[in-house]
Parts: sequence; structure tokens; C-alpha cells
Amino acid sequence: MEPMKKFILAAAALLMAGGAAIAASAVNRDSEPRTLVVTEGGSQSELIVGPGETVEFCSSGCFVTMPNGDREVLTGSERIEISGGTGRIR
Repeated sequence: MEPMKKFILAAAALLMAGGAAIAASAVNRDSEPRTLVVTEGGSQSELIVGPGETVEFCSSGCFVTMPNGDREVLTGSERIEISGGTGRIR
């Protein structure tokens, strides 16, 4: 393999490995707890976000169902703001 291809493959591998440390976050601006349903790696769980709380989750991509039922695909770098029972990606 030529040196340039090796360099590009190595750089891509480092970027992918470095991206695993990034996580999505959700902040609840409401005065009551809100629940997100997170499906990551074939496993589904409920994530309860308390009033004023910010949580990190979804470090390697996931599906999330917002409190109002909207569904989104996350890569792990998004920020969700919950307000009025609705989640919006910022």
C-alpha cells in the first residue's frame, strides 16, 4: 500500500476513535421531569431528565424518542433542548 493511502486510513481511524468520546446531551428547561426513550446498540432504555438538569448520553449514535413522541437519529454530538414538553435539536 502506498504511503499516502496508509496515512489517510490511519487519520480516518483516529478520527473515528476520537469521535467515540463525544456524546449527545439533553437539557430540560421545563419545571417537571421529562423522559427520553433511547435506543442504542439494540438496547432500549428510558432516560429521565429532571427539571433544569443536563445529561449526556448516546456516545456512539442512537435513536431517541422525544417527550412528545417525535423520533430522531443522533450521531452523538447533538444537543437536545426540552421546553414545553417538546424536544428540539440545537
